[in-house]
Order: sequence, then C-alpha cells, then structure tokens
Amino acid sequence: MAELSPGLVGEATLVVEERHTARHLGSGGVNVLATPIMIALMEEAGRNAVEPLLPPGQLTVGAELHLKHLAPTPMGMRVTARAELTAVDGRMLTFRVEAHDEREKVSEGTHVRAIINLEKFLARVQAKSLA
Repeated sequence: MAELSPGLVGEATLVVEERHTARHLGSGGVNVLATPIMIALMEEAGRNAVEPLLPPGQLTVGAELHLKHLAPTPMGMRVTARAELTAVDGRMLTFRVEAHDEREKVSEGTHVRAIINLEKFLARVQAKSLA
C-alpha cells in the first residue's frame, strides 16, 4: 500500500439524464442533477484514484462525506467529479472532491474512504443478516 500517497487523482463523468434528477429520485421537485447522484459520482472518482493500486481482495468503501452543492446542473449537461487524495492514515483515505458541469463548479468538499478486505467485510455483512 506504499503506492497510495497524496496527489493521486481520480475522475468520473456522466451526462445528466432524467434518471439522475432530483425529481426522479424524490430528493427534490426539479429536473436537475440530484445531490445523491452527485455524491455517487464523487465516490466513484475517489475509487478510481486508488482502487487500481490496491492488492487483490481489497477495495474501498465510503466512510464520510462533507460537501456543498453550489449550483444546479440541467439535464443533458456533462458533469465531472474529481477526487484528489490528500491524506493516508492507515486504512483511511481522505480526498478533496469537486464537481464541475460544463459551465461552473457545482460542488466541493471532502470525502473519506476506508480500505477493506472484501472477504472479511462480506463475512461481517453475512453475520449481520443472520442476527
């Protein structure tokens, strides 16, 4: 895991379709990019920055997110999320995240992802579902 160091960058992009809108998801009444979709895009950008460097059997999961949704993005417009790794603290990875549409910055904040062992994680999920 020595390869994981501040400065790594990942991106994720989508074109806003009706299924990505606040109205469609029920998180608002307008046909603009829904905050939950923007969050998922930021998480994808963080994964893209680091997961290719992890050993087999490891991946990351979202652990914390603080963001501001600054501006609306209409349907048909491309939005790109960018995540830059700013700190590595054991299994915890902190990213500075931003999203821009074709005109302006639409979101900014921080995101923390935790590195997990997939086999152990799934065993915990299974045990919880049986409880």
